[in-house]
Amino acid sequence: MKKILVTGYNGFIGTLLVKLLKEQGYSVVGLDTGFYGPECALFQADTEKDITILKRDSREATEKDLEDIYAVCHLAALSNDPLGKINSDLTYDINYKASVELARLCKKAGVPKYIYSSSCSLYGKAGDEALSETAEFSPITAYAKSKVMSEQELLPMGDADFCVTSLRNATAYGLSPKLRLDLVVNDLVGWAVVTKKIKIMSDGTPWRPLVHAEDIARAFIAVIEAPTETVNKQAFNVGMDSENFRVKEVAQMVGEVIPGCEIVITGEHGSDSRSYRVDFGKIKKTLPNFKPQWTLKKGIEQVYEGYLKYKMDEEKFNGRYFVRLRQIQHLMDSGLVNSNLYWKK
Repeated sequence: MKKILVTGYNGFIGTLLVKLLKEQGYSVVGLDTGFYGPECALFQADTEKDITILKRDSREATEKDLEDIYAVCHLAALSNDPLGKINSDLTYDINYKASVELARLCKKAGVPKYIYSSSCSLYGKAGDEALSETAEFSPITAYAKSKVMSEQELLPMGDADFCVTSLRNATAYGLSPKLRLDLVVNDLVGWAVVTKKIKIMSDGTPWRPLVHAEDIARAFIAVIEAPTETVNKQAFNVGMDSENFRVKEVAQMVGEVIPGCEIVITGEHGSDSRSYRVDFGKIKKTLPNFKPQWTLKKGIEQVYEGYLKYKMDEEKFNGRYFVRLRQIQHLMDSGLVNSNLYWKK
């Protein structure tokens, strides 16, 4: 039984990846800081059942943690653009330096595969043309820049004994035990459920490639199972060509699923410069085992039904538990973590 280490196992995507890995018969080791504890769960799941747990920061991973590991799925990161604004240096320390150092440890420990969770946001500001993996990077935020810097150091590390793959995920959405409301689809459905208004803060024109978090997990498993020579030193956009939408089109689809809602385009954040369409031909051709199960319409329906089932209301929607920036700010303001985001002893 192959042993897989998932960093950030207790997060939005990590909880879904652990579930799928266990279902596929893998042995799982989870490493996580624990910033998003039980209070940040939309619903309880058995994520931690039958896995080995390492409660620590990815910056503190050791070679011993990697004994007998076949693949590392590296998800742990400051997970979005607003978080990067707390302290851009922290974003680089955690998302870039720690990612590269972990890969070095993996190589030293003889781990065969290292799979890095990157992002299509590294394409940044682009036009209407769908971008393949060979497109130029145009990162706008600290988060996106950290992904570019990581890839530029990680991919060349691959060799005959060490397989490195980067998964450039489209913008995630979907239901997860560790829900995130700071994602466009989940946020728009939340506005609709709580206020009956689907609120867009930009002008609604930016392009976003979208992918369900569970399908991102499927991409990790597809890379784990792929021949090394197919995925080594390779980057893959993760998603489907049919799932590129303008933000206002997402809002319209939310309105179709949730009747009686008004679409409100406030424009208060101006025209969002992060706009990009993405070409997903490479992953479809190269990784035939990657079979996404979700479309945006189906995903909106899932999120809507989940919000009703788990009683999403104004208090939850506006609270800290499902917005990563607010939760981390709470941990800092409460004196539980220090300014470098380490737990205080």
